[in-house]
Amino acid sequence: MQKNVLITGAAKRIGATCARFLHAEGCNIILHYRSSLDDAELLCAELNKIRADSTVLIQADLLNVVELHALVDKASEVWGGVDVLVNNASAFYPTVFADVSEAQWDELMGSNLKAPFFLAKALSSILLKKQGCIVNIVDIHADRGLKDYSVYSIAKAGLVAMTKVLAKELGPLVRVNAVAPGAILWPEADVSEADKQATLQRVVLNRSGDASDIAKAVWFLIANADYMTGQVLTVDGGRTLNY
Repeated sequence: MQKNVLITGAAKRIGATCARFLHAEGCNIILHYRSSLDDAELLCAELNKIRADSTVLIQADLLNVVELHALVDKASEVWGGVDVLVNNASAFYPTVFADVSEAQWDELMGSNLKAPFFLAKALSSILLKKQGCIVNIVDIHADRGLKDYSVYSIAKAGLVAMTKVLAKELGPLVRVNAVAPGAILWPEADVSEADKQATLQRVVLNRSGDASDIAKAVWFLIANADYMTGQVLTVDGGRTLNY
């Protein structure tokens, strides 16, 4: 199934795995990145080697509204427009409540909520015309919040709310759903083995997931969920059963 898919934050981690998986399913990939140029170029070359002219790179700082709209304009010109928007780009770091700064608030809310909203808005006419879909990458902590990550948790909760309301705003022609990862990839900052084991003890399947688990869920929502909209698909190995 050939779809033109814009994936934000696609150079590394879950975004890159989604790009590879959807590309293998026949999609053309518009790889957005902000600063990870080397990773983005390597991934683009890798996918184009598999299938020529199937992947393009577009750089943008999504917190800059001018660059965001330039991204939309460029993406809309490739292969006749965008069928699918995957809002994956995300800033993630702790914000101890007593020490939260306005700059941290703006960055975390901007990358996790503001940018997905305005990308969806800017692409809405094209997505409506193509009867496309949006998949937002949220987080299991959107539901109950993660201690010391207050701003991130609030932003992801907002993205869940956005998923549901945009399903109403853009339906019936555009479906809007989300995927909520659990313990999939450990943060890039060091995480102790003790902390990892403490987390995994709360996972029913007793193991961490893989980025491909998220990619499969994203593909399901794109290709096999014609009667789903406004839904959050949780991929957490049963972790939320033990909240």
